[in-house]
Amino acid sequence: MKKMFLVLIAAGSCLFGSAQVQFGVKAGYNLDNVTMSPSQSGISSRSDFNGGIFASIPLFSSCSLQPEVLYSGQGAAFSNSSATGKANYDYLNVPVLFKYQHHSGLFAETGPQIGFLLSAKETAAGQSVDTKSQSQSTDFSWVFGIGYKLPFGLGIDARYNLGLTNINKDSQSNGTIKNSVFQFGLFYLFPKL
Repeated sequence: MKKMFLVLIAAGSCLFGSAQVQFGVKAGYNLDNVTMSPSQSGISSRSDFNGGIFASIPLFSSCSLQPEVLYSGQGAAFSNSSATGKANYDYLNVPVLFKYQHHSGLFAETGPQIGFLLSAKETAAGQSVDTKSQSQSTDFSWVFGIGYKLPFGLGIDARYNLGLTNINKDSQSNGTIKNSVFQFGLFYLFPKL
């Protein structure tokens, strides 16, 4: 996965100089959760937001490479006999997406994403506990998305980020925990210079 990510970055760097690159900004809503193995009851989705910048690098007709740098609030809500609370993970995500856009404005995108953990906390009963030391510092996932771009640069998109990495450092006692995030957003692509 790391090699594939580096190859995509290198390819993007080579194309960057010769292509008409466009830049944009985006922001949106996260509906996030985690998948656990062994599965546990009382885990549910929580809401957060995402936002950041991106570049659109043309590859060939209707296809482009889209590297991004995004803040993403992720995690899950939990409820059991002893407590109700939330697990909050703040990431700096760097997806590199292959994007196909139809002339109508509809598009589909997919590609790898690496997330760098900024902070991790569990909150319950008015108390907050830092759990960053118990969490992996990086998270690899695969992104699947669709959207629609209007002619004047505005657009909407919907994505699913499938977590591939166990974000729990202590999998011996706590099992595996993987991120699972639906994202709904708006973006604006600045005009070509």
